[in-house]
Amino acid sequence: METRVQVRGVHKTFTRGDEKIDVLLGLDLEVGQGEFLALMGPSGSGKSTLLNLIGGLDRPSSGSVEVGGLRIDELQQARLTAWRARHVGFVFQMYNLLPALTAERNVELPLLLTSLSRARRRQQVATALALVGLSDRAKHYPRQLSGGQEQRVGIARAIVTDPTLLLCDEPTGDLDRRSGDEVLDLLQALNQEHGKTVVMVTHDPHAAERASRLLSLDKGVLVGAAA
Repeated sequence: METRVQVRGVHKTFTRGDEKIDVLLGLDLEVGQGEFLALMGPSGSGKSTLLNLIGGLDRPSSGSVEVGGLRIDELQQARLTAWRARHVGFVFQMYNLLPALTAERNVELPLLLTSLSRARRRQQVATALALVGLSDRAKHYPRQLSGGQEQRVGIARAIVTDPTLLLCDEPTGDLDRRSGDEVLDLLQALNQEHGKTVVMVTHDPHAAERASRLLSLDKGVLVGAAA
């Protein structure tokens, strides 16, 4: 299996006043192309920090982060932003939809950073909403949607640029079990049928069971793995 993500010797330290907080401690990780990886661990273990490093939202204090053969930790900010917009889709626990925009306009937002024509943007938005089963909700505002529907709009926004990598931070954490299962079904389909590499942070063992591989983080160190 081709390696999509390669993390080598990564340390991450934050400073709070005079105190230095070590979040990741020399972590190594490989994620294969087309893999669905779940990351579990207690709060403060470094899961979200690792996800942010893989997605280029943060940089390591030391070590390297390579995605698709590219050392993203060495990129200048402008190039990193362009790379992230093209190659990474983010799914967050709290959806982060703009309440003043319809579903289709929320999904379109990442495309505004591209040079695509308006017609092409609309086509890609329609395709993304169809993939998540919400074509009939395109004109609805977030307040008119259920939590599960809002999260599916969030996933449509994450995939509208056709990224190779989906990074999901507690994607079912704010949903009931039925809505959560619908979101997990969708993530599995994107992985298995559309070849997306998925890395998901979760506290929920039920959600983690959907992944093809499970890793556990504790105090900044990978402490266990299950096939």
